[in-house]
Amino acid sequence: MLLNLAVALRRAEYISPAQEQEITAKIKAEGVSTPSALLALKILSSEALAKAVSEIFGEPLQDIKQYPWENTNTTLNQKDLVLYSQSLPLEIRNQQLLLGVSDPTRIDIQDDFQFATGYSVNPILLEHGQIEGAIRRLYGKNVTERVRTNSVTDSELEALSNSIDDIAENEDLFSDDAPVSRYIQQVLMDAVRKQASDIHFEPFEQSYQIRFRLDGILQTHSTPPAGISRRLSTRLKIIAKLNIAERRLPQDGRIKLNLSEEKSIDMRVSTLPTLWGEKVVLRILDGGSVALDIDSLGYNAQQKQDYLNALNRPQGMILMTGPTGSGKTVSLYTGLKYLNTADRNISTAEDPVEINLPGINQVNINNDIGLDFAKALRAFLRQDPDVVMVGEIRDLETAEIGIKAAQTGHLVLSTLHTNSAAESVTRLANMGVAAYNLAASLTLIIAQRLGRRLCPHCKVPHDINDHHLTALTQHYPSLKPELVYQASPEGCDHCNHGYLGRVGIYEVMPISRDLAEAIGNGASASRIETLAMGNGMLTLQLSGIEKLNEGITSLAELQRVISL
Repeated sequence: MLLNLAVALRRAEYISPAQEQEITAKIKAEGVSTPSALLALKILSSEALAKAVSEIFGEPLQDIKQYPWENTNTTLNQKDLVLYSQSLPLEIRNQQLLLGVSDPTRIDIQDDFQFATGYSVNPILLEHGQIEGAIRRLYGKNVTERVRTNSVTDSELEALSNSIDDIAENEDLFSDDAPVSRYIQQVLMDAVRKQASDIHFEPFEQSYQIRFRLDGILQTHSTPPAGISRRLSTRLKIIAKLNIAERRLPQDGRIKLNLSEEKSIDMRVSTLPTLWGEKVVLRILDGGSVALDIDSLGYNAQQKQDYLNALNRPQGMILMTGPTGSGKTVSLYTGLKYLNTADRNISTAEDPVEINLPGINQVNINNDIGLDFAKALRAFLRQDPDVVMVGEIRDLETAEIGIKAAQTGHLVLSTLHTNSAAESVTRLANMGVAAYNLAASLTLIIAQRLGRRLCPHCKVPHDINDHHLTALTQHYPSLKPELVYQASPEGCDHCNHGYLGRVGIYEVMPISRDLAEAIGNGASASRIETLAMGNGMLTLQLSGIEKLNEGITSLAELQRVISL
């Protein structure tokens, strides 16, 4: 049944026999639909496929915009079936469900929707790209699940809320079939589909909310009944292997979410006792979704070259600086991936390890047993290293060991929490590191922030007012107002409220001879920054305006991220 569309396309000579075999192999290997396989292999475009199917089966091609599909899907609540089938309920008319499909041969899918909804089904032919975009807007990107579970209904959650608030002794929170367990799996899968970085489970006196951090912004995902607060936190603690009897102290753990036989995602779990119950935050550590490609990070040509020059040096210290969530870890891992060759011994100390890199010796810091950054760094230096990465310089001891390593033939990479590249020097000096040691060991400091990228499909021109235009051109005279865009207020099927992904904004400061001399003489942060700008360094503000001038991000986003 799955191959009928491919056969029909081959018989109508839209694809060759060899292409049909290629499609078949992809379907068997990955379990995708025939239209998805065709588009992934770039055999036909979404538009060309829709026109071919319309001609072969004599079905008129229609536009999704004609139908109230968002309200229909909210009413029917058939998320699992929609994701599995890659078909979309469009509208209910006269006890009949209009179902958007891109493959009319899948009669079994139409039967599934008829059984699930109780309505007779009338298939409507749509472009597969339109269906995918609508599903992405509703539920996020499609993810292969190893086990399909039944969605938890609002009535099931309400029933749990109306039961005794304390968890009954015989309540099976350990069971994967329990409503609470299925609900949590549902939330976790939604977070992965939407490519969230964090999930917040938050109890309040009269309410409960679950929020996702999407592209750096917290957004409410759902508001289940407040009465299930204890059940949710207990179940999360069970699967994170935490002490469910301890509700007075914070705890930390990990969860592994298996998406398929080949793919799994780790999540870092943190619990916090609050006034109305335990708040639980999950950090999603999806290393597989990170490209670690220096060209995709957002450096301009000079900044990229400065980073590569520092990485190609046999010794010295490279520092990444910025607030939590500014992308420092990804920048460091990208550098490590570049350095990861058979002739180098690379060791990292991290708290915790977020991305697994084969060929690199990665160590998890464990302060409970006394394994801190300083102790790990000392051990590394007895292991014949070429490159060492320290997750964060938090104290003088770690800083001094890293400085000495950089001065004795090792390349050292690490992070700090400061607002600018120049302030990193004064922060280390304030820790107690001697100025002459800083001058001799530092080779590059990068300050960074993450801003949301404008969606290329729906961004709209921004008519900047005179006040902002004057301020911007004073800093960046070559700004071209006609190239400045802003986010579409409505967004589109491809994006999240007008934005799609994030881009780095960087302040890259190579330590030249005059800078090293100034650092050795104890120069202030403002003096160091002035010298660096004289050498061609772009500040965070100027780098941000450069991204604005390239149509990559918006003025509103720059004002949010770097206080432009």
